[in-house]
Amino acid sequence: MLRELQEIREQARIMAGKYDLRFYTRYSREYDYSREVFFSHPLIHRLREDVVPFLNDEFGHGIEHCKKVSIDAGALALIETRSWLDVKTSKRITLLAQMAGLLHDISRHESDHARKGAEFSRIILQHYPLSPEERDDLAFAVSNHEAFREVLEPAHQKQELLSDVLYDADKFRWGPDNFVTTLWEICSCEEWSLEDIIKRFPNGLLYIQEIQETFRTPTGRLYGPEFIQCGLEMGKFLYRSLKERYTEGLQQQTVTGSG
Repeated sequence: MLRELQEIREQARIMAGKYDLRFYTRYSREYDYSREVFFSHPLIHRLREDVVPFLNDEFGHGIEHCKKVSIDAGALALIETRSWLDVKTSKRITLLAQMAGLLHDISRHESDHARKGAEFSRIILQHYPLSPEERDDLAFAVSNHEAFREVLEPAHQKQELLSDVLYDADKFRWGPDNFVTTLWEICSCEEWSLEDIIKRFPNGLLYIQEIQETFRTPTGRLYGPEFIQCGLEMGKFLYRSLKERYTEGLQQQTVTGSG
């Protein structure tokens, strides 16, 4: 990674550490339970081992990304189901939500990655102790997690819930996480120059801003925009820093090169 980007990324880490996102404060118990399940349940442990070879950290959607999505999806599942499902069923959907989080980017490097990931998830899960309906629900959630695509019609309420919590947990990552890890890993993988990054920044911020209106669960619609706003605040600050520190130097290089 370019030295300049390492410096900007360090600024992003410092900024991210100052945010106290209300979702994690308000739902600390649900988050802690989900986190405990993620690190202790044998099915999650098995699935983590099975998906790791297919998660590409170079594109910012590797195991760390999927871990965060899984834990947040599990917490959202607990929150969204407690008013209409019994405890046992709610916990089962929490487990499935975490599995969906681990599976959702297994085909991230391919075009139409959500649909292909859904198909691949069926192969991975074929010998897991799941019902046919649960496999269908997981495949549906994976196929339906992309932003700015037509939202698919679920077969039943539980399937819709599983899909929605996966989507919202994944889009939470478009907040501070985007500028702490994802962006810089993509920049490194794509070998973008400093000039390329500065040019791409404004459109990237507009793209992130549009996510605010797409959250699907009641909890996601309430707390998701805060993630995005924090990310936008970070992004705008980092963009100003990049321009102020490096644009003049890049222009001088251009002039020197053209001469």
